[in-house]
Amino acid sequence: MAETKGGPIAAGDVESVPRKSSWKYIGPGIVVAATGVGAGDLVATLIAGSNFGYTLLWAAVIGCVVKISLAEAAGRWHLSTGRTLFEGWASLGRWTTWFFVAYVVVWGFAYGAAAMSSSGLPLQALFPDVMDLKWWAVLTGVVGLVFVWFNKYDVFEKVMTVLVGVMFVVTVYLAVRVTPNLGDAVAGLLPVLPDEKDSVLNTLGLIGGVGGTITLAAYGYWVNAKGWTNTGWMKVMRLDNRVAYVTTGIFVVAMLFVGAELLHSANVALASGDKGLVQLSGILEEEYGTATSKLFLIGFFATSFTSLIGVWHGVSLMFADFVEHYRKSRTGADGGARSGAEVASGARERSLPFRAYLLWLTFPPIVLLFQGQPFRLIIIYGVLGAAFMPFLALTLIWLLNSARTPAEWRNGWVSNGMLVIAGLLFLVLCVKQITDQDWSSFF
Repeated sequence: MAETKGGPIAAGDVESVPRKSSWKYIGPGIVVAATGVGAGDLVATLIAGSNFGYTLLWAAVIGCVVKISLAEAAGRWHLSTGRTLFEGWASLGRWTTWFFVAYVVVWGFAYGAAAMSSSGLPLQALFPDVMDLKWWAVLTGVVGLVFVWFNKYDVFEKVMTVLVGVMFVVTVYLAVRVTPNLGDAVAGLLPVLPDEKDSVLNTLGLIGGVGGTITLAAYGYWVNAKGWTNTGWMKVMRLDNRVAYVTTGIFVVAMLFVGAELLHSANVALASGDKGLVQLSGILEEEYGTATSKLFLIGFFATSFTSLIGVWHGVSLMFADFVEHYRKSRTGADGGARSGAEVASGARERSLPFRAYLLWLTFPPIVLLFQGQPFRLIIIYGVLGAAFMPFLALTLIWLLNSARTPAEWRNGWVSNGMLVIAGLLFLVLCVKQITDQDWSSFF
């Protein structure tokens, strides 16, 4: 299906697709930006600013450029072939299916608890005497479940856009409020490494960490859900994708400014993890008053909750597509080249697998909120999470340089170069993540 004036039309109706890109079509990019930037990303950026000032501003910018290439490649696959990304993975061999299944089951279980806890933290800070953090976390998870269950993509996109607006206003306001040193900021665009231990790994972590999750793979599904299903929408998708990572870049740069001015200059160490943002709200209250602190907590909630409902929707859509493809392969039904159109029709969002995965993301992780995450699960979660981005980069290079993609839309040297850089970057970070695990205690 394609889209015109908000209504669905036939996917093959070339007359109804736009002749040029236009801001009025923007949507999936806003969703991927909102989902990809979570509370943990903001903390990582704040800590980079507090430790190194403006020195790593260039790394944050490069990180956005790298992820533009990954998301563009995912979107290009969906539009040029009419097939979903999972169909592409399945064509590369069964190993991709096994990896995907292990990833969505284990990762989803652990991520559900983390996302709910992250969304509950700012609410507890805003309303400290109402209820315990665990119950705030459960509430946000259930609200996210109900919202995604009963609303289709168009409503989901509108709500995400509003929450992104809140995030944008808060982060830009804070960046202006701390009065950034623009001279130092411009100097920070020069690629210089801090003269400290592990500076290379810290830099690579900043490049790869912000906005780098399974949501990059989900982008193609949101492109289809928007109603974009053929190459007539390619220019629109590319504009939309650039908007996504310009938006992400603004969030990252704004929080780096806050870290550099508010924390680095005062030599304040921020705790790692989401609780670091609650700590920052206290610092903001001391420096700028209660109103600024409360506004920041509202932005913190918008950041966390958009990541929650974005994963609830996007990864559930991917899981539903996996189940449908598996069902067709088992029955011998023709998968065809119309899976993108099936996503656009809303059939995946109404399916039993979509809703089953929604339940998996919400209710089993509640056990972890009350009992703590088992040590072995944390390690497996960390390894699978670190391995996903190299997997995505590698498979996109494979798919978009093969006969599976129409010749006109295969990778050029720029796309290949960016995807190779992304793959190597995430491979290094994956190896680092694996070697950092406490394997001696695992067995």
